[in-house]
Amino acid sequence: MTQLRWPTLPPARQGMRIGLLGGSFNPPHDGHRHISLVALRRLRLDRVWWLVTPGNPLKSHDDLAPLIDRIEEARTVSDHPQIDVTAVEADVGLSRTADTLHYLVSRCPDTRFVWLMGADNLAGFHRWHRYEEIAATVPFAVIDRPGGDMAPLNATAAHRFRRYQIAARDASVLPDLNPPAWVFLHGPLSHLSSTALRSARRAAAGAVLKSS
Repeated sequence: MTQLRWPTLPPARQGMRIGLLGGSFNPPHDGHRHISLVALRRLRLDRVWWLVTPGNPLKSHDDLAPLIDRIEEARTVSDHPQIDVTAVEADVGLSRTADTLHYLVSRCPDTRFVWLMGADNLAGFHRWHRYEEIAATVPFAVIDRPGGDMAPLNATAAHRFRRYQIAARDASVLPDLNPPAWVFLHGPLSHLSSTALRSARRAAAGAVLKSS
């Protein structure tokens, strides 16, 4: 029987500007792709890596699809020549973002990494394990999500790093800045979420069972 394998660390040339979008991708959706495309354009990135994690330590794993399934679906959804899907955390045995970033920076010291997140993640960023260390390791970019208010900018982490925030008009220089440094980007919004998609899939599966 052939053992299933997942993609490891993509190639990174010296001086490349690479955005890192981490998460369970359970399931991946166009909202992830939206964040990636905004980051590619506004931050002038060379690539975006989707870091498909074995499982988010802050979330329940009850509905977590197998890693290999999430990777294959992420490849289908991303559908862009500048987006790479990787499961480097599973490959090297890591589960915390802070540890993953240290690993990537040590492996690719001449690469300019930027951590990417949706504005909803900024609201809970202060609860991430060693969040201050994360912000001190690579710059990060926050891409606006649906809701329309400025609540994420009042989050604990936003206040903690307020003096390191740069203007959105200067976003293209973010990958060249020493951390901590971050930017909040507005733009066309995506209303998709993995939670909503999982609920829709469960409802569809239930409807099929009732009709059979």
